[in-house]
Amino acid sequence: MRSWSSPQVPGLSVAGPPVALHDTATGRLETTLADLAPGEPARLYVCGITPYDATHIGHAATYVAFDLLVRAWRHAGHRVVYVQNVTDVDDPLLERAEKVGTDWRDLAERETQLYREDMTALRVLAPTHFVGAVESIPLVLDHIAELEAAGAVYRVEDDLYFSVTADPAFGGVSGWDRETMTRVFPERGGDPDRAGKKDPLDCVVWRGERPGEPAWDSRLGRGRPGWHVECTAIAREHLGGAFDVQGGGSDLVFPHHEMCAASAQVATPGTPFARLYAHAGMVAFDGEKMSKSKGNLVFVSALRNAEVDPMAVRLRLLGEHYRSDWEWTDADLFTAVDRLARWRRAVAIGAGAPADPVVRDVLAALADDLDAPTAVAVVDRWVDDTLGTTGLADTSDRDAGARVRDLLDAALGLAL
Repeated sequence: MRSWSSPQVPGLSVAGPPVALHDTATGRLETTLADLAPGEPARLYVCGITPYDATHIGHAATYVAFDLLVRAWRHAGHRVVYVQNVTDVDDPLLERAEKVGTDWRDLAERETQLYREDMTALRVLAPTHFVGAVESIPLVLDHIAELEAAGAVYRVEDDLYFSVTADPAFGGVSGWDRETMTRVFPERGGDPDRAGKKDPLDCVVWRGERPGEPAWDSRLGRGRPGWHVECTAIAREHLGGAFDVQGGGSDLVFPHHEMCAASAQVATPGTPFARLYAHAGMVAFDGEKMSKSKGNLVFVSALRNAEVDPMAVRLRLLGEHYRSDWEWTDADLFTAVDRLARWRRAVAIGAGAPADPVVRDVLAALADDLDAPTAVAVVDRWVDDTLGTTGLADTSDRDAGARVRDLLDAALGLAL
């Protein structure tokens, strides 16, 4: 699948420190890439969109967060292999296509293209591999064969299920107990009450053909992949086992990331699916989490069409720590618009307050669990000093404006 074009990123003369992230599985801040051998790439998988609707602010917050990780790793001297999927066949997409009376393939391509345009506007670096579920069906079938060989799948009518208890470490990603898992499972696409299942938490890896739904020929019968197994197969193909970070929104901790890890670990016993699991918080609007079912979505494309500067949208996202749950408001967006204008005025002067501390402190903040709000505060102080907001303007560093502009572009993804 075609990705989008990455923006040109200025080089920095200062290297960034090693990057630490909060690991959902351990609940601790962990240094990433600590045992990476020279020349080995950092490996990242972030779960992508199901393209049944446009990119909303919740999506954008997640992808901007992991864009910061890619940038921080690069500043620390690492090459990055970044994989992102597109679930271009799944129940929400098919339901949406039927509701609006369009072909599911046309809907998927249209919304995927809009997503590409949104990511380009927000200056999100393109993944190394941008992979659709449909094109990955052969990989899914190969992975299911591994699970069959391990005795970890069984049939219920025309569907094939994965036995989660085949992985002794099942539950290790979320840390949830079975009661919590069973309660949440049906809210996030699971079917714990289906007759014939061995365990309520077992998940579909191959869904047999239904009337009116897309299906593909296979030795398992005509059908299509389950959701979780898709990401497992794509990640293992492009990143191998025990890759560095599995990322996504916090609503993917269970069941999605738990299931992905379980089937991978059954296929290759003794090898963890990922070394670390990082999750972005949820964004609310009008008092509730943004969701299609509630109809409370703020779309990136709608903001762009209203001539809101995408850099102001990105700066607004950077004002929240990626792991936080927070609420989008127009007032906060307008504050970001004003902040962006002040930053542009400051760097345009050329001379300014010393840039060295800004470069050091911004890179340090991002290396500390992607602490973008602290990085923004560092730049705010430099802007205040340069414009003389709190006293006489400081123009002691003749090249400060250019260096800070490059820093904001390279580290925060903001083109001033």
